[in-house]
Amino acid sequence: MKKQKMSQSSQKAIILKVLKRIKKYWGFLVLSIMMAVVTVVSTLYVPILIGNAIDYIIGPDQVVFAKIIKILIQVGVIVGITAFSQWIMNICNNKITYHVTRDIRDEAFEKIEILPLNYIDSHSYGGIISRVIADVDQFADGLLIGFTQFFTGILTIFGTLIFMLRIDVRITLVVVLITPVSLFVANFIAKKTYLMFKKQSEVRGEQTSIIDEMIDGQKVVQAYAYEDQALQKFDEVNDRLEKCSLKAIFFSSITNPATRFVNSLVYAGVAVSGAFVAINGGISVGQLSCFLSYANQYTKPFNEISGVVTELQNALACASRIFELIEEDPEVPEVNDAVSLSNVDGSVSIENVTFSYSDDIKLIEDFNLNVRPGQRVAIVGPTGCGKTTMINLLMRFYDVKKGSISISGIDIRDMTRESLRNAYGMVLQDTWLKAGTIRENIIMGKPDATKEEIIAASKASHSYEFIKRLSNGFDTEIEEDGGELSQGQKQLLCITRVMLSQPPILILDEATSSIDTRTEIKIQNAFAELMKGRTSFIVAHRLSTIQSADIILVMKNGKVIEQGNHEELLAQNGFYYNLYNSQFQH
Repeated sequence: MKKQKMSQSSQKAIILKVLKRIKKYWGFLVLSIMMAVVTVVSTLYVPILIGNAIDYIIGPDQVVFAKIIKILIQVGVIVGITAFSQWIMNICNNKITYHVTRDIRDEAFEKIEILPLNYIDSHSYGGIISRVIADVDQFADGLLIGFTQFFTGILTIFGTLIFMLRIDVRITLVVVLITPVSLFVANFIAKKTYLMFKKQSEVRGEQTSIIDEMIDGQKVVQAYAYEDQALQKFDEVNDRLEKCSLKAIFFSSITNPATRFVNSLVYAGVAVSGAFVAINGGISVGQLSCFLSYANQYTKPFNEISGVVTELQNALACASRIFELIEEDPEVPEVNDAVSLSNVDGSVSIENVTFSYSDDIKLIEDFNLNVRPGQRVAIVGPTGCGKTTMINLLMRFYDVKKGSISISGIDIRDMTRESLRNAYGMVLQDTWLKAGTIRENIIMGKPDATKEEIIAASKASHSYEFIKRLSNGFDTEIEEDGGELSQGQKQLLCITRVMLSQPPILILDEATSSIDTRTEIKIQNAFAELMKGRTSFIVAHRLSTIQSADIILVMKNGKVIEQGNHEELLAQNGFYYNLYNSQFQH
């Protein structure tokens, strides 16, 4: 019972959030309601005219054709008005629906841009994509059906009651007394379907995640003959989705036949009671015909509304998942007086920093480091020692738990994230390229770069030769994540991007890991030129690449256990000495 109440309050909260977003388009909403009123009134007036026409058919050779033709012309005009008002109403409903869903998608995408990395790292990409794409589509479908049928349905019910009461109160009471059965059925099904559709959305997100994961790692899947296991995993989720969907569809599908059964009872009740009233002269045959038409019109919205309620349950279930994403806590906001970092001298100070991804597992503790402008700092150590974590903290992808990190004497928490990250040029082991031209990918850090600057940067990074061989050179279109480019070529483009922006601080995380040895030597020389006068942080596994670093930090279990230059560390005959020699033993 408690769970049900919580579910109902949750639905109310979601409906209020949806209405808040619809409020922006109140003009379309008002026009839609006006057109719905016109549609319903004109639709309900037609049976009266038809009833009048029937009453002019008194018997054989007793038909008043002049009156009937006049009525038929009126019917034609009213049907035309009905069609026009429905057309305007549908345009308004479409406008509202797709404006609202566009806004929600914008909100969701904007939230993804400012979500803390720990949220992205702890949720599957496919699940997030499913919320923004599939769930919003489902929500749009439900909202559109709701607007199209809900208002007209409610207005039709009240309208037919008013018209029926004008004809005969007794027969109207028969209709009203049977109606609660239909409402009870619709309410019972609505409660059942919400939780089922919500579960269906969650499992669908899980399925999307698996598909995204398998497509992204298809080469690895095939290389390790993981196809069967992947298929088993997908089948298991697919089976769960089938069960969830079947339950949701079962309850939603019994809505129509159940309400149709009640509607048939209403129609039969009107027909029988109306016949007795007509026999006793209470109403004319034309009025009885009109009443039967209204009985159909009255019960039809209950079918539609019950179907709409089912769709709305699905829409609300999807909306709840979207709003969960939209309402996630964003990354820690910038302070009100955050400064814009400028004239970066390259000095970096790390004081008493403590950080861990989980409170249960300690990682970096009481870490200190002072880097002078222009120094090269290499970070080495075994996997999981905290090398990449240090980069995440420097870029403020994560905030330190204790201590502080300063650039040019300013705590990075006191400056805007944009200006902080503009101070860095970063090349990671994992490349990232967006769908677009080679040029668009290179100029991401410097959108106003000239053609000459782009060519100079590509030559410095040794990407110019392979770019020239592409079909359209710098204007060659590539797919997301580089398409058919080799891993080495993609990494060269990422290096070119940094070469072009020439930032004051460099972060190179295994930047040449996917490049052949001959090109790597050229890149190292280019980096050496680029790093002159710039503070550089170099994460490396191959110790041969960092021998010229001013400071080498040897990390283990989140702590700096050794610090110094290459010669000093070898002389200590410690962890670095053993690590270095292990890479050159034959």
